Amino acid sequence: MGENRSAPTLTENKNTVISKKLSAESISKVNGFLKSMGLFNLNFPPQYETKDSFSELSRSFLKVQHIHRGKISCIVSVKPPIMNAYGSLHGGAVGDVAVRVATACARTIVGKDKELFLGELSISYLSSAPQNAAVIVNASIVRSGRNLTVVALDFRLKDSEKLCYISHATFYHVPVASL
Repeated sequence: MGENRSAPTLTENKNTVISKKLSAESISKVNGFLKSMGLFNLNFPPQYETKDSFSELSRSFLKVQHIHRGKISCIVSVKPPIMNAYGSLHGGAVGDVAVRVATACARTIVGKDKELFLGELSISYLSSAPQNAAVIVNASIVRSGRNLTVVALDFRLKDSEKLCYISHATFYHVPVASL
């Protein structure tokens, strides 16, 4: 576990179930496609082979700029571990950042006496954020009431202020059960 290694291909992985209806040629094509996308060339440092390690990985690219009641601003650095095969910020990383920043923004309004349950998250992918770009993420409360909070987020390139992604998150408030 302490050394970098490549992930096994489909046929080398003991957990992969391959249909007997697939030809060897089809399996080879799928393996080739996954290799071309970089799936089998992943070298994860040992600290990322633990439960919830993606949290540490994604947090390392996210820096808080400002926190105010109902508003948060952060910067995401687009680096290879959170990029897709096309050289831009991966959609999953956008979703992860959206959830984290929206939750933090909601917490500036909603007290710790209530749990937040993410009921809905929508993301519109308008443009890509290229490698080494700094993306400013601004989150603000649209509405917060007794039972729910809605947060709007926008992701803009720092240099040009070009809008890349927009997101809305709806959180339901759940009272924490008293012991």
